Amino acid sequence: MLKQILSRLPRKSVKSEATDSPRADFRTGSVASGNGNHLRANSGNSPSAGRSNVAKRTSSAVFPASVGAGIEPLLPFKDVPNGEKMNLFVSKLSLCCVTFDFNDPSKNTVEKDVKRQTLIELVDFVASAPARFPEPAIVAMCRMCAANLFRVFPPNYRSSSNGGENDDDEPMFDPAWPHLQIVYELLLKFVTSSCLDAKVAKKYMDHYFILRLLDLFDSEDPRERECVKTIMHRIYGKFMVHRPFLRKSISNIFYRFVFETERHNGIAELLEIFGSVISGFALPMKEEHKIFLWRVLIPLHKPKSLGVYFQQLSYCVTQFMEKEPKLASTVIKGLLKYWPITNSQKEVMFLGELEEILEAINMAEFQKVMVPLFWRIGCCISSFHFQVAERALFLWNNDHVVDLIAHNRQVILPILFPALERNAQSHWNQAVLNLTLNVRKIFSEMDDVLFLSCHAQFREDQSNLILAAEKRKEAWEHLENAASLQPITGNTAVLVTPLATSISC
Repeated sequence: MLKQILSRLPRKSVKSEATDSPRADFRTGSVASGNGNHLRANSGNSPSAGRSNVAKRTSSAVFPASVGAGIEPLLPFKDVPNGEKMNLFVSKLSLCCVTFDFNDPSKNTVEKDVKRQTLIELVDFVASAPARFPEPAIVAMCRMCAANLFRVFPPNYRSSSNGGENDDDEPMFDPAWPHLQIVYELLLKFVTSSCLDAKVAKKYMDHYFILRLLDLFDSEDPRERECVKTIMHRIYGKFMVHRPFLRKSISNIFYRFVFETERHNGIAELLEIFGSVISGFALPMKEEHKIFLWRVLIPLHKPKSLGVYFQQLSYCVTQFMEKEPKLASTVIKGLLKYWPITNSQKEVMFLGELEEILEAINMAEFQKVMVPLFWRIGCCISSFHFQVAERALFLWNNDHVVDLIAHNRQVILPILFPALERNAQSHWNQAVLNLTLNVRKIFSEMDDVLFLSCHAQFREDQSNLILAAEKRKEAWEHLENAASLQPITGNTAVLVTPLATSISC
């Protein structure tokens, strides 16, 4: 009888637990605030006054990865009053902090689908531009992103074995991508939402949050790197206070890549971010940005895996020169400093970038570097690798480059003429030979007197080289004869003549 009476008494609702401060640390998985309560459908059949279909449950901390069986679907946003939608938003974010093992597709399939549907619902809610996001909502979003995105990647054994040179390897795709993609989409819409107050959000999307996002650029999944690139670009645009730190942090990644590891999966994407950042630099350009060009972008030409990010790097360099043309001579000096000697593929890339720089250079800057520059181009013309020689000779197809050479032919032609003449006489590749003859013809038509003078000087130099070679040969023969007449005593070295070492069959 007593049990029946007690069962008819109304039950008290469980009060939500609130922390002392709404700013909790999402890194450790602590609760953001009392508004982060889970909302679920009321299992009871009898209606109650006020909220008949809503029941409150105590908020918990970030779910550990081992928790998988406790997920249940939550109420849709349309079924709660407007005043409760933001609380429900925080609750759904807390629910999505649960992580699963996606390496086993048959494990926790129901719970994974519940989480996926919840993430999609959150994306639609943020996209609908609700009321301004309060601090608990921002904390919950950061905590959810930390739980799902921030992780340590396994070692990249492929790049460790071959130095990252093999571009034919298939990219590695993360099995958790169906959920990660929605989390990235949610974070992007949240960052770009007009309802997010940057002054409030900067306290939680702080330096630590930015550093962890930058770590995700090392993912082997190109889809993830593309998402992180878009989000990081939006963060750079929205949070002006973080811009110096973001530039410094990316520079540090480049430093480690160039001078320590030479292995990183996201260099191309990071350079794409900087490409748009450079285009927004104000003039006159700050000294900090010029230092970045000399200490970061120019040394990035050094690693063996340059081909992976060469297009983005070249774009960043040309952006600097468009902003300040006086930097062209500085860039050319840097390219000459890191010019590849034994890597023909990189040499071809350098020549291509060099042509883009010469298209934008003015006469004064060109004259500062033309002597070492064309000495190097002459070496490329004489290269036995036909692609290197061919690419160097293609420079004369550019009208602006030809105009620069024509105005400074008195200095340039004497440097190049020996390489052109040797190619015309003995290069093995027919295409290189034809291009060489065309360039010789251009110089001959440009200044016939200078061309004949260089030709005469070349013949004289060749005669002197032949004479010097004969004198060296005579000197060695004299030394061999003198040495052969000396008696052999003790540990005295013995001269072995070619005749003595010959073996008759």
